[in-house]
Amino acid sequence: MDLTFATWDHDRVSALHDGRLSVPGVALESVVAPTSKLFPLAVTEAKYDITEMSISSYILQLSRGGSEYIALPAFVSRAFRHAGYFARQGSGITTLADFAGRRIGVPEYQMTAALWMRGIMQDEYGVSCDAIHWRTGALDEGVRVERLELALPKSMRVEPITAGQTLEDLLLDGQIDGLLAPKPPKAFLAGDPRLVRLFPDYEQAEEDYHKKTGFFPIMHVIGVRKSLCEKYPWLAKAVYEALVTSRDMAVARLRDIWLGNANRLTLPWLSASIERSIRVLGSDYWSYGYERNLTELEAVCRYSMQQHLSARQVAPSELFHPSVMEG
Repeated sequence: MDLTFATWDHDRVSALHDGRLSVPGVALESVVAPTSKLFPLAVTEAKYDITEMSISSYILQLSRGGSEYIALPAFVSRAFRHAGYFARQGSGITTLADFAGRRIGVPEYQMTAALWMRGIMQDEYGVSCDAIHWRTGALDEGVRVERLELALPKSMRVEPITAGQTLEDLLLDGQIDGLLAPKPPKAFLAGDPRLVRLFPDYEQAEEDYHKKTGFFPIMHVIGVRKSLCEKYPWLAKAVYEALVTSRDMAVARLRDIWLGNANRLTLPWLSASIERSIRVLGSDYWSYGYERNLTELEAVCRYSMQQHLSARQVAPSELFHPSVMEG
């Protein structure tokens, strides 16, 4: 059976893309593309048979009646997000609590990074999404729009920026006061002093957050076309097991590089990063599986409802194929 397999180029899935690993009974046609291209295709036309998906958009679709895909608890993208809170120098914002009542930019209201960042603001600082005037659009170049239509309360203020503008421009011009950014804006990387990161020692903030919550924020899942899973009941588990093996191969390779005789990656503090990851997160620091991530999945579903994305409260058990719910 020939199936398309579309993800970004994570090391955790590379063995399935380059042919070192296969799914029994399946010939995978590899598609490697940025998630900015894959995610809209997943929610609008379900182009690929097996695809990487935004967990936020997936929950939103399920709450509205369903998706063409059923997910597997293979969390190919996870990311701490304290590094992504920015403010304008002189705005009076020194902590996330100061975001309340302010104009804050975010590339997409529904994106998973923003879902987590607003959840952190609510849980840790008492700032509700309703208390902010949101501006949405491209971070520092190009054009960005919501991949799914939002159905927010009329009291919510979520306003797209004008075509040709970027959130970075608006922040520097004083038209917004802060940013939720999935990556550092170009001006910040260039050393512009007008952009301030709210957590300068974000690694320590993220470590403290993990110690408190146990979370390593889940960003993306893998979806398999539902109709295929119905026709081939063995498929979902076979794909999931291959994804687990591919992840294990990536971790083993990284360990070999770490403990090798020479630093084969262009990262001066590679050893320090790996040792810290294991010390803080444990040996299974990039965990897959439903049960071991259930508390975190409950938080994601709760955030979606609290932030007016879900049309109803979605339970974590609804997200995944029944054959992969253990472990």
